[in-house]
This record gives sequence, structure tokens and C-alpha cells, in this order.
Amino acid sequence: MSTSAESPIGGTIVTPARRRRRFTGSALTWVAVSPFAAWAVARVAGLERGSLPTQLMTATPYAAAGSLVPLLIAAVGRKRAATAVALLTTTALGFSVLPRALGTAEATAGRPLKVMTINMLYGRADIDAIMKLVREFEPDVLSTQELTPGAVADLDAAGLKELMPHRVLEDEWSAGGSGLYSKHAMEQLPDVAPPVGHKMPAALVSLPGGNPIEFVDVHPYPPLGPNVTQWNDALAALPSTSPDRVRILAGDFNASLDHAALRKLLARGYKDAAAQVGAGLIPTWPANKRVPPIITIDHVLVDQRVGVREVSVRDVPGTDHRAVLAALTVP
Repeated sequence: MSTSAESPIGGTIVTPARRRRRFTGSALTWVAVSPFAAWAVARVAGLERGSLPTQLMTATPYAAAGSLVPLLIAAVGRKRAATAVALLTTTALGFSVLPRALGTAEATAGRPLKVMTINMLYGRADIDAIMKLVREFEPDVLSTQELTPGAVADLDAAGLKELMPHRVLEDEWSAGGSGLYSKHAMEQLPDVAPPVGHKMPAALVSLPGGNPIEFVDVHPYPPLGPNVTQWNDALAALPSTSPDRVRILAGDFNASLDHAALRKLLARGYKDAAAQVGAGLIPTWPANKRVPPIITIDHVLVDQRVGVREVSVRDVPGTDHRAVLAALTVP
């Protein structure tokens, strides 16, 4: 459409209509699509660098769901190029996230093994709630983080000393303490976990009916500010699996499966127990807050030879983490 007007010196001036609306519509569509496309590239290629991008990457499951919105906008607006990019974005994010909700576990014969892990938030976790879970679930191994001397005494007074008399403890009055408890004989293994971050004791647990199983209580620093370097270093220094010994890593990794650093660790022979049974998107942090838990950073990583029968996540008052309980089978 064009407009015309009489010129004061004769003739007619014709002004062509501008295509502003069409341009604006395309631009807004790309504004909606581009951030999700960039997120998908960063997630798939493992490009997160620095503290803030690393923290944001834990929100990938929400980004995957949100990517449907720009896809719908582009499709309704009939923007072919934007629709194609949006579809690729949603597909990439979906393939990154959905396997955790679908599960890929196969039945594996072997000895039953139950593992429980809980971050006790400076030892403030409710002792009675922990003991209730221990009596109900009957774990063979209990992995604790932020374990204080006071929490050790309270757990023993509540009956843990009788139920799980074997322990390798590195408790301290800070967030750095950790400890492994077991129903079976346990031998401390020095120099297995990296001397980076919080204390991460390792032990060899003598399960009945077969070879012993190696456990590492995992708790690197969170990737906040300059600590992101030590967080990366700690995850990179955790031991790989071994053909000679079944190894299990359990604890607060301060990492989700959307972090490249954790995926690199998995690539060294591990699988996430929760993801194996379709429970990999159940959030574990922050618990007992005004907002519900939103990210999954507590894990039980197992050797590829280990079967996963069931994984559940349970609330424990007094701490900002939820407990993870895994029922496994080991060769």
C-alpha cells in the first residue's frame, strides 16, 4: 500500500509503505529463538565456562520445556528458518534431558546392595528422620556430607552405632566433614579421592558372598565464584572405574548431569543410578525452603556392571538437601 499527496508546485508525491511490521515480527521471533538455541549449543558441546554459566546449566531441564514456546511462536508466524532452528533446539535439549525421565535400566543378577547418601548441612539434619530412613531402608552403606563431630555423637546415640558399626569418618565442625558408615567390615583407602574441596573419604566394604566394593564419599566445593576451578579439578580427579574392582561414588556432587564436568566423569565408566530407572529429574536441592527443590545435584554413580533396581529421593528436615536411596545389585 502507498500514500499520495498533492505537491504545491504541481504533480503528485507517492510514498511507498514500509514493511516495518513484517521486519519487526521476524526480529521478535529470532529474539525468542536465539537464547534457547545458544543454550542448546552450550549444553551439547559442553561450552559452559566460569561460575555463572556453570550454575545456569543446572536449569537445562527447564530450558528444554521452555524451548517449546519459541518453537510455537515461529511455527504460528510461519517463519521457516526460525522454525527449523527452534525445532533443532527443542530436539537437542529434549535428547539431553528426557532419557533421565524414561530410564534405561536392565535387570542384572548379583548381590543386593543398598546405598543411602545425605548432606547434613553442618550436621543440622534431623537425626530422628535419618534414623527412620536407615531403619526403613536398611542401607548397607550410608554416605554423609557436612558431617560434624556433634552429628556423629547424635547418630550413635540414636542407634546408628549398633545398626552400622563400621565407619570411616573425617568429620569436622564445618561443611568440610564427611563420613561413610556400613553394616559390613570396612577398610579405609587413602589417596583415592582428590585432596581438592571438602573431605572425601574412600573405603573398601567387604560384602558377604563376593569381592569387596569400593566407595567414595563425594563432596566437591560448589562452583561459586573462584571455587569453580576447584570444582572442575575435583570432579576430574575422582577415580575412574576399574576392571579389577567395582567402584561406587555417592554424595553431593554440586553438579547435575547437564554439566560437562560430570558427564566426563560418567564417560569414564559410570552411570547415574537415578537416571537408569527414570528418576534422574527428581530435584534434590534446595530442600526445606519456601521454594521447592529445583535442581538435581546429589547422585549415586555406579560401575557399568552394577544393576539398578530402584532409586528414591526422600525429604529430611533440617537440611537443604534431600536424601538419595539406591537399591542396587553388584557382581
